[in-house]
Order: sequence, then structure tokens, then C-alpha cells
Amino acid sequence: MDTPNIEQLNQDFSLDNGDTRLRFKAGEGGIPLIEIQNQQASTLISLQGAQVLSWIPKGQDEVIWLSPEASFAAGKSVRGGIPVCWPWFGPHANNPAFPAHGFARTVLWQVIDTQMLSAGETQITFELDTSLLSGSQREMWPPGTVAEYRITHGKRLTMELTTFNRGEQAITIGQALHTYFNVEDVTKTRIVGLEDRDYLDKTDGFKRRTQSGPIRINGEVDRIYLDTPDDVIIENSKRKIVIKKQGSESTVVWNPWQATAEKMGDLGEDGYLKMLCVESANAAEDTVIIDADDSHTLRVIYALETV
Repeated sequence: MDTPNIEQLNQDFSLDNGDTRLRFKAGEGGIPLIEIQNQQASTLISLQGAQVLSWIPKGQDEVIWLSPEASFAAGKSVRGGIPVCWPWFGPHANNPAFPAHGFARTVLWQVIDTQMLSAGETQITFELDTSLLSGSQREMWPPGTVAEYRITHGKRLTMELTTFNRGEQAITIGQALHTYFNVEDVTKTRIVGLEDRDYLDKTDGFKRRTQSGPIRINGEVDRIYLDTPDDVIIENSKRKIVIKKQGSESTVVWNPWQATAEKMGDLGEDGYLKMLCVESANAAEDTVIIDADDSHTLRVIYALETV
């Protein structure tokens, strides 16, 4: 997909009424960025991957963590923000040469709509049509699958990822909103809402275990919690991040800890202490089958509560 013209994007989709402003600008590596500001929050989104990079509700600290050493380049994933893992999660089931977590986070999405909503929120809608993929990406997924991603920005951040199967055969997708949350100190953070749930432990050969009590991070954690449709809360000393979701049966919890973080090379000094991934997903045993002419929506809402 060719990089769209910034001026044309602003002509077609920018918003400006004084209280609300949405505009496109050139970012690092020539990748277009979308800046959104209204009376409720400010948000930054990359057109590559339709990836939220920042969300700051008015009067609050940053909610989304972006590595200070994140690099932006065409076709390369960005460390931090909210990458969209789609149409598979983790390694491809049949071809290890295909990129982990799919191709959605490294291709340019099309903007198809922007709106100012009556409640003061701002909404932007993206589309990724697999029929328009080029080069080697065309081999990774059959044409006729369309992802529509609607982001509503305000006091809450709402994301709706809908997969339309416009082909003639059923498809099976895996997916996740791979959100990096900004935390004060991950060692003093708790995750509640996943108690007594089974999980697959990637750090120990995907052994199946059961969670006892709230999750605390004191070492490398890489887990897929199964059958988890309920709310999850990240508790810090000054605030709680509430995650409400629909159409998601898995929750992924990840922190690389020091040794793995140093090998990754792009988390920044002690970055692992400031970030925590809690991902609303459909992965492992919870992948989704979508029949021909049907669709599936993964809907997630982030909200803050002060302590």
C-alpha cells in the first residue's frame, strides 16, 4: 500500500471546531501520524498499524507506554503503544516464516471516516482490506477479509476491531490489542480479575496452570489466560486502569523483565519497570471461527479510576 498524501488526508478527514481538533502530520520515517485533541483527552495514532501511541485523559498522566527508544520505519513494528495483532496471534500456525502476530501492525491502514460525537468524543475509523495487500503479504491471507477498526477517544478510550469474512469459506482468526500500559512501578502493580483462571505459561513450555490471587510481577511473565471475558483491572498506587471487553475470550499478560528486556534492545533503560502489557485477545484455544458472510467484533474500553 502506498503512503497516502498528508495534505489530502487533512482535506478529506481533518476536524477543527475549536474544542476538537484532528489533523494528520508526517512522522518519523515518513509514517503519517494522527493528532487528536478535544476537551476530554489527547491522543496520538500512527497510520501504520492504526496504532495508538498515546492517550492522555484531561488532568491525568499518560496511560499508554511508548518506549523512549521506539523506532519508526516502514514495515517495522513499534515498541509500545497499542499494536493490533491480526489475523493471527503469536507464530503463524503453518508457516514460521510469516511474521509473529500477523501483518496488521506493520501495514498502512486506510482512514474511512472521522467524526465529532455529541458526547464530546472524537472517532476515527480505519480499514484494512486483505484484497489490497501487495507483494509477499498477499500470500499470508486470502482476499475477501476486511478489518474495520474504530477508535473513540475521550474520557474513555474505546476500540472496536471488526473482522468481516466476505469470502466463500469460513476463516479462523487470532487477534489481540497488544496494549503497553504505563505503570508507576510494575513491581508494585496488581492485576485483578483473572483469579482462578487457567493460563498457558510461555516461559515454561506453555504448561497449563491456574492463577491464585491477583497477579503480581516480580519476574518475566508471558501468559495467555483462557476463557476470560470479564473485566480486568490494573491497580497502581494512585489510579486503576479498568479494562472492559466484549468478543474477547483470552487475556494476555506480558512483562519481559530485565534479562529479556536487555536482549530486546529497544525498551530503554529499566523500561520493563514502567510498562505492563495486558492484552484483550482471542488466542490459543480461544481463536474465532467466522463463517462466510459473517463478522466478529472485539470491543475494548479503557477507563481510569483514581484511588
